[in-house]
Amino acid sequence: MKSLLQGLHVWLDERTGFQQQYEDALYENVPGGSRWIYVTGSMLVLAFVTQAVTGFYLWMFYSPGSQNAWESVFWIQTQVPGGWFLRGVHHYMSNAMMVILPLHLLQVVLFKAYVKPREINFWMGLILMLLVMGLGLTGYLLPWDQKGYWATKVATELMSLPPGGGMLQKLVVGGIEYGHHTLTRFFALHAGLLPTLLVLVLSFHVALFRRHGITVPNSGRGADEYFWPRQVFKDAMACGLMLVVVTGMVLWHHGAALGPPAEPLETFGAARPEWYYLFLFQLLKKFENEFIGAIVVPAVVMLFLFSMPLVANRIRFAHIVNVVMLFVLLGGAGYLTYEAIHHDGLARQELNPPENVVERALYFERREASQKFIVSQAQAQREFERARELVEFFGIPKEGAASGLLKHDPEIQGPRLFARHCASCHSYEDPQSDDYGNKILGPPIPRDEQGEPLVDPPPYGAPNLYGFANRDWFRRILDPTDQGLAGRHMFGSTVHRDGEMVTFVQEELTDLSDEQQMLVDDIVVALSAEAKLKDQQQADQVALQDGTIQRGIEALGEAIDSQSCLDCHCFHNDEGGMAPDLSNYGSLDWLTSFIADPQLERFYGYDSEMNDRMPSFAKHPHDPKLNLLTPREIDLIARWLRGDDRDLGNRHLQGQLAL
Repeated sequence: MKSLLQGLHVWLDERTGFQQQYEDALYENVPGGSRWIYVTGSMLVLAFVTQAVTGFYLWMFYSPGSQNAWESVFWIQTQVPGGWFLRGVHHYMSNAMMVILPLHLLQVVLFKAYVKPREINFWMGLILMLLVMGLGLTGYLLPWDQKGYWATKVATELMSLPPGGGMLQKLVVGGIEYGHHTLTRFFALHAGLLPTLLVLVLSFHVALFRRHGITVPNSGRGADEYFWPRQVFKDAMACGLMLVVVTGMVLWHHGAALGPPAEPLETFGAARPEWYYLFLFQLLKKFENEFIGAIVVPAVVMLFLFSMPLVANRIRFAHIVNVVMLFVLLGGAGYLTYEAIHHDGLARQELNPPENVVERALYFERREASQKFIVSQAQAQREFERARELVEFFGIPKEGAASGLLKHDPEIQGPRLFARHCASCHSYEDPQSDDYGNKILGPPIPRDEQGEPLVDPPPYGAPNLYGFANRDWFRRILDPTDQGLAGRHMFGSTVHRDGEMVTFVQEELTDLSDEQQMLVDDIVVALSAEAKLKDQQQADQVALQDGTIQRGIEALGEAIDSQSCLDCHCFHNDEGGMAPDLSNYGSLDWLTSFIADPQLERFYGYDSEMNDRMPSFAKHPHDPKLNLLTPREIDLIARWLRGDDRDLGNRHLQGQLAL
């Protein structure tokens, strides 16, 4: 066996000469001895090889079509054995490349490995950097989720800014609409053209490097060494550390993140590029003219980088200027990245607003933008988790998850429709929690010129609909404190804040005896039971059996102090005064009817002035073109507010599709 292997070795060496090439590489002279700073080049090569290997395997399962791209990535992430790990390695190794690239550039400039005769090799390195960044940009769209779709759309729209950019944008996008052809073009760029160019440029880069050898500073130079064994050991240790860090990130996050399927008609408020593009995203905010921030400044920076070796060859102190400028550029990019992350997280921080009027207004503007970002991000996470539930419960239909499942699901479409049509007045947030996970923000709070909330603002909002018609909802209605009916979550920002209902609650329900409080608690249970909420079915059944609901119904007609609820409201067969009917309050029929036309007699038909800006979304059943919402859309909002389909075990999809 040994002689056979030796013979094969000789046969291959005679025909390829690999033995000499192997020895030339392994015993290459390292002037001044091995250094840890030399490891970045080997790390980048390993990172690219890892990307090529993992990308090839992902390619086997990926389908670049707008109807099945997200579905194939979801399949890789959840069903393919080890798919989540391969996808995670592919994602986080690209992040590692973006960290190592500037370190490698810095090492090259510090060691003057960019001046004569190495100018071309330095330019090849800059081209490699641009190709890697292009791979990051094109790969961001391929999962075809909300964040990738909208971030890519924003990025490609910047292409139209320079002269002739419109034609380039159409070429990249595949027309004037972002869709299937955009995805196939980006896939062709990501998996075909850019990797091919990168291999060609990298081969030329390595060949030029081997021609010119390693460059070291003249001062402090030690004894020369061969590449083997000490530099090989250092390169191996650095590459091993990189693999450990990447693997740790993959295991910690269980692969790479995936959002809900792309929805071109649903604007995504948390659209951001990957972190290594955040400095450009933040740079755009510094300029009123986008052309300067997106085109001129980056072009000037790249022109400076490409001119560095030419200037350093001709001007005595140019190298020092180049080093200083490179530190400034990298430091500036780092600061802009930090600033972008800080601004996005501003709403989570307890900071005192600036005293300066202009800075104070800017602070509140950024804070509201941060709230929108955090809420949109949390909503995207909820939508993905819901999409996972739907796919696991129903499978993926042939028309795709977005069209076949998500389009008909109240837990996804309800919040979207609410944000589009209702959040101009209503909010949706847990009053007991500061967590943004369930929030859908309503209108911004009116502020004065100093940014402070107005002491006596005009009516600008409507009740917070979180937990609509459940027991906590009615407890807030019958709560006389500032956290109850008169608070900002209920009537505090409406025309009813000084109305008869608030007066009744504050005068009749304050300082109650234990017996009176029990009556109020029974009323809460009875009114909430009218909604027949699925989340509350078991509790309502218990309350029906132990008589709580019946006691609450009887208490509606009893005077707690001097008045009763039925002095104003109707309840089934009881005649009340001029106030909305409480019969079946919060039920699906009640809620859909109220959204369709609050001016109906059972709601505000008795006095249209009592309706605080609530529009009729479907007042014309016989002429749908005049309506703001279709019956199906109203049904989706109502079912979501009530939580009817939160539990998929209670859901009958086929019946809903027939609506």
